[in-house]
This record gives sequence, structure tokens and C-alpha cells, in this order.
Amino acid sequence: MIESWVVNDGSSVPVSSAGVVEALRSSIDSGQLETWLTSSSGRLLAFVTNAERTMVVLLEGEGDPGEHAVAPGTAGSSDGFVLSNGQGDEYPNEDTVPIREAFRLVEHIVGTGSWPADARWVVDR
Repeated sequence: MIESWVVNDGSSVPVSSAGVVEALRSSIDSGQLETWLTSSSGRLLAFVTNAERTMVVLLEGEGDPGEHAVAPGTAGSSDGFVLSNGQGDEYPNEDTVPIREAFRLVEHIVGTGSWPADARWVVDR
């Protein structure tokens, strides 16, 4: 059985792979740049963006260091990653991906439970 995912916005309605990008865009449009999803198996998926680049992190559960999408060799860093607590973060660009790629990654993870075969990611455990 493929796990189901919900956006941690107070809703208990599962989001489909076809609808998750729309949900993320809606969050961004409302000024929320950090979005968390929880799966029926307890995994967590974080999406933190500055509307250009995105940190995508997949965790096995609370307290897990997880794994995150990367763009190896991408120079520089970007700021403007505003967390839900108001904290503004800056990340190396190689630890983030362009937002379109982040949408693709999240859509695939929600639909299949795993990273796409062509995705670049590192394990932080």
C-alpha cells in the first residue's frame, strides 16, 4: 500500500500527487514559505522556499536527520527562506533546488513514496 500524505495546515484530508503542487503554490501565495506534509506511515516531508530555490527534506519520523535534495556544484547561497516561526534562513545553493524541480520532487514522493530515479539527494543520517 502506498502511504497517503496530508499538508500540516490543520487539514486531515489527504493530498494527491496531482494536487500537492497546487497546495504548495497556495501556501506560497499566502506568504507561507515553509510547508510540512505528514504521511500515513509517520514520515515527514519539508518544503522551504524563497520562491526561487527550495530545500526539500524527507524524514523517516520526528528526530530523524533525514535526506535532502541537492544541486551539486551550484555556486553561491540564497536567503529569504522564511520559516513559520519568522526566522529567516540562508542556504548554500547546492543544498537547494530550483522551485520547479522541488515541485516535481514533492509530487513524485507523494505519489510513490520515494525520490525520482533521476533526483540528486544526500542522506543526512
